[in-house]
Amino acid sequence: MTEEQFRYLPDTAEDEKEMLAVIGVESMEDLFTDIPEAIRLKEELAIPAAVSESELLKQMKALAEKNVSAGQMPIFMGAGTYDHYIPSVVDAVISRSEFYTAYTPYQAEASQGELQAIFEFQSMISELTGMEATNSSLYDGFASLSEAVGLAAAVTKRNEIVLSQAVHPNARAVVHAAAKGRGLEVIEVLMEKDVTNFNVTRCLTTPDTAAIVVQYPNFFGSVEDLAVVKKIAEDKGALLIVMANPLALGILEAPGNLGADIVVGDTQPFGLPMSFGGPHCGYFSVNQKHIRKVPGRIVGETVDADGERAFVLTLQSREQHIRREKATSYMSSNQALNALASAVCMAALGKQGVQEMAQLNVDKAAYFSQALQDKGFAILNQSPFFNEFVIDLPFPAEEANQALLEAGMIGGYSLAETYKKPNQLLVCATEKRTKEEIDRFIAVLEGVNHA
Repeated sequence: MTEEQFRYLPDTAEDEKEMLAVIGVESMEDLFTDIPEAIRLKEELAIPAAVSESELLKQMKALAEKNVSAGQMPIFMGAGTYDHYIPSVVDAVISRSEFYTAYTPYQAEASQGELQAIFEFQSMISELTGMEATNSSLYDGFASLSEAVGLAAAVTKRNEIVLSQAVHPNARAVVHAAAKGRGLEVIEVLMEKDVTNFNVTRCLTTPDTAAIVVQYPNFFGSVEDLAVVKKIAEDKGALLIVMANPLALGILEAPGNLGADIVVGDTQPFGLPMSFGGPHCGYFSVNQKHIRKVPGRIVGETVDADGERAFVLTLQSREQHIRREKATSYMSSNQALNALASAVCMAALGKQGVQEMAQLNVDKAAYFSQALQDKGFAILNQSPFFNEFVIDLPFPAEEANQALLEAGMIGGYSLAETYKKPNQLLVCATEKRTKEEIDRFIAVLEGVNHA
């Protein structure tokens, strides 16, 4: 291609005239004759006049300053996206051009760095979940859960899914949406206070149940008894799907050790900023018997012609590589850069660091909860919880959030819309929240209560 063919220049009046001549019309208006006059725009678009670069930058800066970043206000909202510590090395590594601009590593000989990074991600997630294999990530935890439901239905040849209402509301919405296309029936299980009602789960699980789905810890921060759920699933030949917070697995028993058949979740707690809710990075872990049904890709370790350690794309059950009717998933790409960020974060923290970070979340949430109760506020959670819990307020949760915002804090997640509990507020205390911030939060609630 010559330089003349490859130029990026605006079209001149002469260029337009030449192009119109080639296609056989006299004016630009002739191109729009098929559009009725009645719906054509006659006046000029209401676009502001052009300004200089320096003026534009000043305007954009003024707009940006209207926002408040996570570093300016303490955040007590979790509900699936969390304000965690991110080691500075994470951005340093993922900003390198060989990772930042990399595409799918089809050519193993040219992609060893990226393939090894993905392999390490898979290995660390497998260790946390207690499962034998993990894929090279999906778009987010909710997409991973939807894919897990699809895998369970395909393996068991059944069409019912028993889904706990203690699973994140958005995750449940995704499962319901995907189930329609797969011809699956999703049956939701009511809760018993802050955890799944196991008696109802037992009654709803039948020989047609493909899987039981629970969250660990659940949406309210409480830790579900996976051993009990596994027994219910086993009795009917169903699979157990667990959507787990990977950071919590630094201190909780691994789902795989408690009988989980599929473990999915989101690695946002490891190295991914909140970013208004995304992009995130979903993980998908299984045991060896289900490995060929896993969506996306799996990177494996091998040796090259010289006997040196090497990495390759081992499994790719994607619709791009095999006949569509044989594909296990619609997934044709993933959040590889975000998976790398999570891998770098986990490696930087190390095994002990992950455990200590998880323990800080438990300790700070415990202090937060106890301090609230000492001031007379009721806590919904009866079961052990990780870093989130629900406050049962004597006034609307939105009123509390407004007062907190005015005091320079981001409050919690109101359960008014999703659970019809307008006075209940789901709050979170990560390792970044200080005692002073927590005490100030409680003081604001006291002010609202006494107003």
